[in-house]
Formats: sequence, structure tokens, C-alpha cells
Amino acid sequence: MNPKWFRLSFLYVTAFFSKIKRIGYTEEMDSYAVRRLGIFNLLNFFGLLTGIMIPFIALLNKGYLPVIAWIVAASPAFISLVVLIANYFRYYNFSLLWYFILYPFITSLVYAGGIDVGIELFFILYAVLAVFFIQKLKYIFIAVSLSLVCYFLVFIIQRNYDFVIAEMNYGFYVFNHILPAVFIFTGLFLIKKENKEYQEEILESNRELNIYNMEIESQKQELAELNTLKTKLFSIISHDVRTPLYGLRNLFKSVQDYDLPAEEVKLLIPDVVKDLQYTTDLMENLLQWAKSQMKGEQLYPQLIDISELIKDVQQIVRLQAENKQVYLKAKIDKPVFIYADKEMMEVVLRNLISNAIKFTPKDGEISVDIQEVNEEVQVYIKDNGTGMSEESREKLFKDEYFTTKGTSNEAGTGLGLMICKEFLKKNGGEISVESELGKGSTFRFKLPKA
Repeated sequence: MNPKWFRLSFLYVTAFFSKIKRIGYTEEMDSYAVRRLGIFNLLNFFGLLTGIMIPFIALLNKGYLPVIAWIVAASPAFISLVVLIANYFRYYNFSLLWYFILYPFITSLVYAGGIDVGIELFFILYAVLAVFFIQKLKYIFIAVSLSLVCYFLVFIIQRNYDFVIAEMNYGFYVFNHILPAVFIFTGLFLIKKENKEYQEEILESNRELNIYNMEIESQKQELAELNTLKTKLFSIISHDVRTPLYGLRNLFKSVQDYDLPAEEVKLLIPDVVKDLQYTTDLMENLLQWAKSQMKGEQLYPQLIDISELIKDVQQIVRLQAENKQVYLKAKIDKPVFIYADKEMMEVVLRNLISNAIKFTPKDGEISVDIQEVNEEVQVYIKDNGTGMSEESREKLFKDEYFTTKGTSNEAGTGLGLMICKEFLKKNGGEISVESELGKGSTFRFKLPKA
């Protein structure tokens, strides 16, 4: 057989049976009702074929068959055709009543006419199908009871028949026993198959629902984090930005109102400059932090010589170190390359080195070192400053506002280390600290080697 012809035939047959299953289908039906309707339509389609086929087989019988036998032989075609038409016009309850009342009644009628055609197993088929297709318990009970009563009446109680098909045509008698067995097996097989697919559909729906719920929970968490971020931003802005601006305003107001001499203004300027420096650092860190929290922020990784970047950052913080008389050195003797966002790495280095200067006293020392370990690049910023207690270390990288004064009473923004943690995480790195109170601190961050 030509494989292509076989595949096309299979596709046509599958499409045909799919159309049979969807007779009477509506969009309002749930999945289980659609599957139940599909099985019922298929069984009635097979019943229609059987009702057409049996009379032709009966014609091959050499003996006489009463009229009632011919009526019963043709009844499956008539009953199943009416069911399919009723389903097509969406008279579902009528089709169920028609099927589960008329089939047992017509089957009993042939036995009542004194003919044993060997189709008593159909009563079992009607009882089995009633349990699946009928929804209300009382109607199931009525349909099953009707089928079983008919079975007992025609097969157990009534034993004497004028016509016994087994004596007239034994092959037809065997066929009449095989046919209901095939229908029972087919019905149970289709029910099991559809139930299994329905269960898989439910499981898939549950999985999708769980994913959807997780997405909702994630969105709720993101909204909560954004709300927390908003609260932190307003808290920082309202408290830390306002104070230096008030100091600057008071200075100019005093100069305007009291005509302060230049000597007194010069005495006030260092404090104002310090406050303005703090405000500038705060605003820069605030913008960087807010940017790091925004969903969808783009990374622009590139090949970076981290040793050159450290030298550039040293130049940026040089005045801060010189003003505090802190010695800043870098133990770098060769290029070391990483693949990361250059702007983010510059922010990380500037924050860590600036922070080390802040907590290092006059004549203190800060060293920056690089080590290559396997596939990682580790950067160390070590100072001999005030160090930290265990309690302070635990607070460092948590997402909360935390700041302390420096050795020269410098104010901190409380955001620098939070930004370092965020930026390193986005670039596949991480940060840690080793510190002992009074003995300095060593901040270490590592990134994948280019």
C-alpha cells in the first residue's frame, strides 16, 4: 500500500470522525460536556451503521423471520439517526431520553414477540452508558433500572421462545453476541480515553493557573518593592537633601541681611562645601539607585581593562583623599580584562574607594588590589580605618537605608553599597566584606573573567 495514500486516507477518516463528534457543539459548552457529547455522537453513528448493516445480514438467513424481528433489526438506524438529528438541533435532553428509553424498549419488544435473537448483552451496554452520559442521579437510577429489568425479564424469566435465532442461523446468533460486546468495549475505551485527556487538560490548566498565580504574586511583590522604593526615596529626599540646602540658604541669607565680612564667610564656607559635596554625592547615588531598581534597565557590557578603570577612579577621588591626607595606592602591574558594563563598574569602584576614604583617618592608607582566580577576577579595596562591628556588617548589603558618620564626621548617603550590590549582581558578580572594629575593612567583589 502506498504510504502517502494511507496517510491521506487516515487524515480524511480522522477529520470525518472529528466532524461527527462535534455535531451539536456550542461555544458555551465546557470541556467535559464537549467530550461527553463527542462520545455519544460516535456511539450513535456506529449504531446507525449497525442498524443499516444488520438487515442486510438478516437477508442471508435461510429461515423465516417475523416482522417484529425486522423492525428490531432496523431500529438502531432509526433511533441513532434521531439522536444525531436532535443533537444537531441542540435538543440534548430529548436525545438522551430517546436513546435510553427507546433502545431497551425496542430490544425487549423482539423478545416479547417470542423471538430470541441473542442481543441481551445490549441491556448491559445501555446500563453502562447511562452511568456516564446521564448527569442527574435519579435519572441514572431510572435508566439503569429499566435496562436491568428488561434484561431479567427477557433472559432470566422468559425462557421459551417460538423463534431461536441460534437454531436458525448460528453465525448470526454469534454475531449478535459479539456486536454488543464490541459496543461495550468501544464505549468504555472512548470514555477512558476522553477522561484521561480531560484529566490531562485539567492538570495543564492547573499548571497554567499556578504559573498565573505566581506571576500575580510576583507582580504584587514588585508593586510592594516599588512602593517601598518610593517611600525610601521620599524619606531620603525630605530628610537628607533638605538639610544642606537649608544650610546654604541660611549662609546667603546671613550675608544678605547682616553684611557678614569676608573673614566670617570664609569660616562658614568649608561646612557649606562639605554639605554640598554630600548633597551632590547623594543625588548621584540616588539617581543611580533608582535607575538600578527600574525594570528593563539595559546593560551595555564590553571588554574592560579593570586596572585602567581603577586608575581613572583614583583620579576622580584624588582630591577627596588629599583633603583628608589619606594615601591611596593600587597594586596593579598588568592589564586584567573583564566583560561588564563600564559605567556600572565605575560607579562600584568610586563608591567603594570613596567609602574607604570616608572611614580612614588622617595619614591612613587604602590599597586596591586585583587577583585572577580561575575564571574570576577579584578586586580588593582595603583600608586601615575604623572597621565595623558584626552588627554593622550584617546590615551592610540589606535593602534598607543605613548610614554612619565618617572619621571626619562626613555624612553618608546610605545608598552606595546598595548600588554596588545591585550593579555587581546585574553583571554576574557579588560583593563581600571582612572587617574588625578598630582594625579596618576589606571589601572584595568578584566578576567573571573576560
